[in-house]
Amino acid sequence: MDLDFVCVHAGRPAAGLTRRDVARALLAVPSGVALVALADLRRAMLAAGNPLSAPFWESARTTLSAIESGNATIGDVQRWLESTGTEPLLLTRSLFVWPEEDERGPVAAEMYGRLVSHLEEQIAAGVIDPDALARGDSGARRAYEELQEHWLAGPLPDGRVPAAAVDEEQDEELFAAWDEEEAFALDELRRILAELPDPVRPEAELRAAGARLRRVLSEPGYPGNVLRACAGYCDGPLPGDDEELWLSVTAGVAGPVADLPEDDDTVEEFTDLEAGLSPEDSALASLCAIHHADWLAAVAALARRGPGVLASPERIARFIAESDDIDVDMDEPEDLAATETLFGSVAPLWKTLGIVDGSGILTPLGHWGLPRALERAWSATDALGD
Repeated sequence: MDLDFVCVHAGRPAAGLTRRDVARALLAVPSGVALVALADLRRAMLAAGNPLSAPFWESARTTLSAIESGNATIGDVQRWLESTGTEPLLLTRSLFVWPEEDERGPVAAEMYGRLVSHLEEQIAAGVIDPDALARGDSGARRAYEELQEHWLAGPLPDGRVPAAAVDEEQDEELFAAWDEEEAFALDELRRILAELPDPVRPEAELRAAGARLRRVLSEPGYPGNVLRACAGYCDGPLPGDDEELWLSVTAGVAGPVADLPEDDDTVEEFTDLEAGLSPEDSALASLCAIHHADWLAAVAALARRGPGVLASPERIARFIAESDDIDVDMDEPEDLAATETLFGSVAPLWKTLGIVDGSGILTPLGHWGLPRALERAWSATDALGD
């Protein structure tokens, strides 16, 4: 840990090193090593004509000593790094969060570098006082936060707004990862189903389920409102064909396509910040939180076992934990409990659809239609892409 190490770590000559460069290099080695090297490093910086300042070196020793003694939190270390005057805030007042360094895409990396350069310019212009930041001056901290908020929300010369550009890139990466996961799950589902005999279509059960479903969808409140949102039938007529209606709603349970209409929210509910989610919102949130792998493991297990198998939330969680179709670690009781809770929102909807009976037993209709509905839900992305 010497000046050469800092220069290589920062990618700059000694004369161009900033407080941030030195701080990041000090944090890149064990705190004990950094503390031992601190005095020699300060002398070397002085000899290189870039002494930095006494408040910075004092803050460095204080922070490194706290790390070495185990008394520094991650937040303490981050705040010290930000007090160098050129470190972007990890979390801004508007709740903008930079991705981790190894998770930044090209746009995030570009914007991060632009902000660092902007902050360096502001220090050179005397707008930012890093020594005041190092001393913990609250006014300097507020000004530092406001400066970054203004830059993140302001347009660049090319018209891009940094915060919006980073958020858009992260959304695209999230959607791409989701689509990739869904495509893999769809391929696995089709492989599993190809190895199983094709169940007979239960005509009478399907007609009865279709009639019951039409009645439920026409009624206000739960479960009709949740099922309408799942299938995207909040407005407009329902399909005339029972199979089309049943499969689209069942597919929607595995992949909801809409949210509950806001017209159902009262002013009191909207403004009560301490109130929890409504049962309908909670149910829809649970459906959206179930992973593709969990759906795959659950439906594959039911397809293999056939009608008559118990499909309660507890049994579904056990099927997922013991599945050879997915790579999942659910050895802890809380993992099983979390999965049971999520599928606890599925069970009453499956009962309404006739997938399970009143005792949670898989019906011939559920055995026939559930894999088809899941394939339909995951094929929707391909259809939209085509």
